[in-house]
Amino acid sequence: MMPTVILRPAKREEVPTVVAMLADDGLGRGREMLSDPLPQIYYDAFDEMAKDPNNRLLIAEHNGEIVGTLQITFIRGLSRKGAKRAQIEAVRVASGHRGQGLGREIFLRAIDLARAEGCSLVQLTTDKARADAHRFYTQLGFVASHDGMKLALDR
Repeated sequence: MMPTVILRPAKREEVPTVVAMLADDGLGRGREMLSDPLPQIYYDAFDEMAKDPNNRLLIAEHNGEIVGTLQITFIRGLSRKGAKRAQIEAVRVASGHRGQGLGREIFLRAIDLARAEGCSLVQLTTDKARADAHRFYTQLGFVASHDGMKLALDR
């Protein structure tokens, strides 16, 4: 039987837990600044996201415990006949809960949320180094139809 996961909006006080999950792998350790106290930039980002109804930081709970997170952004565009799409980013399942089917359930709930928001497409990017993630997304029905490109800007 598949575990029951609740997908809900993150709370400001949960920002350190989310950042800890983002930092809990080889790529994330180099990207995040995990310290106590957590740098203010994370709280500023959360506050900005919380004001935008099209941008949601979500928490996945299982048996009252935070087991995952993702960010989903709803984007309206002119292409595809004015379609609305959902962009899913920063997906993590807590390291102690991987391999239990929670990631699949989290994604299925996020896809259902995209449908409920009227999206006609769900898209994501994933680092080329994450071969396991590529297999996972393919098993969910995602197709590697485009090459993503990024330009890092100095801040």
